[in-house]
Amino acid sequence: MTPTLFGRWQTRLLLLATVGVLVSIPFAIGLIGLGANSVYFWILAYVAIFGLVWDVVYNYLQKSRWDRDWPAAYQLLAGIWEMIFVFCGVKIFGFLPIPLPKNELPIEAFFLHYSLVWLAVFISSQSLMRIIFPRWRFRGGQWF
Repeated sequence: MTPTLFGRWQTRLLLLATVGVLVSIPFAIGLIGLGANSVYFWILAYVAIFGLVWDVVYNYLQKSRWDRDWPAAYQLLAGIWEMIFVFCGVKIFGFLPIPLPKNELPIEAFFLHYSLVWLAVFISSQSLMRIIFPRWRFRGGQWF
């Protein structure tokens, strides 16, 4: 079944709050990246917040497809688009506040963090969610 908008929102928030946080912890405690800093959780929050808005657009575009499905290649393009948007907001234009100056956030650390979070969430949504919660797909991704 094709996910509903409410199902997309629930699934996005659940996966970012669990898998996204687990992937962000090594970055936040300084094992990976620029040292111990909460900036990675801020980035994760921006991905979640703006993702809710983008999901409205994705849902609209998905309805124009004949099978009303969203192939994995489109999910990759959506992830790249979201990364560019958050990167511009945090690093280039600085309209999204973070707890350190925008010039102190290394580009490599941002891209590595975003890529690992996106990959972990994508793999979880395509495999673990379908295995652990088999009815999730048949309810349009909705939990409640």
